[in-house]
Parts: sequence; structure tokens; C-alpha cells
Amino acid sequence: MSGTDSRLSRRSFLLVAGAGGAAAVAAVAVKQAVQVPPATTGSGKRATRGYVATEHIKTYYRTTRV
Repeated sequence: MSGTDSRLSRRSFLLVAGAGGAAAVAAVAVKQAVQVPPATTGSGKRATRGYVATEHIKTYYRTTRV
């Protein structure tokens, strides 16, 4: 029975070590996240956020038509 106990304890250790490593990486990533100020256009207004159909995108849509 001691063989089963040692296997379970190894599995538990590896599970905790993996979860701890993932948590450490997530903590560093959150700490290093940078807030980007909103972009402004030439007139001083805020740039729109979201989908913008530019000429490049319209050209792509035209090329994908069947």
C-alpha cells in the first residue's frame, strides 16, 4: 500500500508545483500590464474604438467574393 501512497503524493506535488508556476506567471503578467492611453485624432477627438472598415479591409472583402 505504501507504493500507492507515494504515487499519490508525487502526483499531488507535481499538481501543486504546476499550479504554483502558472499562478506566478499570471501574477508577473498582471503586474507588467501597461495601460495605454486612448488615441486621439488630429482634431483632438478620441479615436473610435471597435471595427473600422478601412480601404484595406474593403479590398480584402472584394477579393474574397465568389
